[in-house]
Amino acid sequence: MAKNKANQQLETLTDDREELQEPPLYKVLLHNDDYTTMDFVVMILEEIFKKSTDEATQIMLNVHHQGQGIAGVYTREIGETKVAAVHRLARKNQYPLKCSLEQVS
Repeated sequence: MAKNKANQQLETLTDDREELQEPPLYKVLLHNDDYTTMDFVVMILEEIFKKSTDEATQIMLNVHHQGQGIAGVYTREIGETKVAAVHRLARKNQYPLKCSLEQVS
């Protein structure tokens, strides 16, 4: 009988465990404007998002031709930090570059 009680306790312990879920991911988007230079956008992508020059150039062209481009996909906290860094650097250099987060569906 003691054995059954131990099995019940073990079952209860395993039943109480919650399944861990991956955090939702967010796209960090850069938006086109008429004032921010292409070179500055490439520099932002290389410095903040650690993109190669070729990858940064391709994303910058997406921003320029399509109105926006995906700089990266991150958890919400990391994405918010990257957005704030882009806005801080853009303001420091007197550019109106807009950056936003959009949840991946």
